[in-house]
Amino acid sequence: MTAPVDATADPRSRTDGLGWVSRAVFPDRRVALTVGGDPPVGHRAVAHYAVVPSPARARFLVPLGAPRAAAASLLAYNALRPPKVRALRAAVGGLARIGAVGLAPFPTLTVSVPAGVPAAEVLLTERLTDALGGTPLLAAFGVRPPDPNHKPTLQLFSADGRPLGYAKIGWNDATRALVTAEAAALRALRTVAGAADHPVPPGLLAELTWADQVVAVIEPLPPAVRGIPVDDPPRIAALLAVARRGGPATPPRPLAGSAFLARATAQAQRAADGGVGGARAVDAVQALARRHGGTAVEFGHWHGDWVPWNLGEHAGRLVAWDWEHSGPDVPVGFDLAHDAFQRALVLRGDPATVAAGAVDAYLDRHGDRLGLGPAQRRLVADSYLVEMWLRTWRLADAGAGWNAALHPALLDVIEKRHSG
Repeated sequence: MTAPVDATADPRSRTDGLGWVSRAVFPDRRVALTVGGDPPVGHRAVAHYAVVPSPARARFLVPLGAPRAAAASLLAYNALRPPKVRALRAAVGGLARIGAVGLAPFPTLTVSVPAGVPAAEVLLTERLTDALGGTPLLAAFGVRPPDPNHKPTLQLFSADGRPLGYAKIGWNDATRALVTAEAAALRALRTVAGAADHPVPPGLLAELTWADQVVAVIEPLPPAVRGIPVDDPPRIAALLAVARRGGPATPPRPLAGSAFLARATAQAQRAADGGVGGARAVDAVQALARRHGGTAVEFGHWHGDWVPWNLGEHAGRLVAWDWEHSGPDVPVGFDLAHDAFQRALVLRGDPATVAAGAVDAYLDRHGDRLGLGPAQRRLVADSYLVEMWLRTWRLADAGAGWNAALHPALLDVIEKRHSG
């Protein structure tokens, strides 16, 4: 049995983004990671990465040894990225095209394994190679600040630069649940992806568990996909196709007795049993039932994170990705509400109370196209805000920590709405 490698200079010992990402991608301590040095005695190097721009300020790990793959890891889908990120990736991608010489100013991270230990036993990239049919692949990944709600994602390429997929790593309870949920959603969407007006989802290529992690490999987006503007008007036909899984409308049903209300009630009680905010959540769900229990609304699926930055266009079709919050049995209109809420909260930096007002305004402006009258629009808005707090609690309960923008502010907003 090979002893674990001394990690004194190992980037996995760092507390920053490079440490967090390298721990997730290389969890097996038999694997040695060295920056700017040779592998330990008795190890063989199996991969090299340029650390851009430096270990202290790492933004990307770019695979070395295949210039076309290195360049593609920085240039593929660049049109979907914010302008500053796009410019940086374009500059480094140009250097990557000329091989190791171009990336020489950046430190090199060397990955090595003990002699006699099969790489597939200790390296995720080798397991993914097997899962994708044996085509040798190179992986690149971005470096983000440590965040228990974020998932390290490997961009997978062939040596000639063809995108092969994205591997999302669920490494704690919160992210394992999100990766599992997205995989389930993409499996279910295989039968409806061609339905009229339904956005095209990426396919699920593989799902595996490895080193106490859940990994889903998602099909690459079409190379020519283009993002939609952040001020793009709502795609009502697409929202309805997602809600109805490409089928016809279903008859409205009262909120009382619905699967949604039962689920919200059970989760609020679990939150109450756990402490922080839970008793207020129970009150919020009970108030929701009193206020809207007799109101009938259509129920269906939702994408769960329907925002402009998760949407694009290709060949005249809308493309949607990041289905990790998708689910069934919610009031039709949740995706429209989420679109308004996140545009206010994320793009404009508005507080939760202002973002809730944006939900009301958006539903008043567009809700009739979803078949929502005034009572249904209020039900959708109030139910959505409760669901968003419950999502915040679910993530916190799974170890991701509380979203300070939504807790306890969202409970304050909900209570004011029910008392008004």
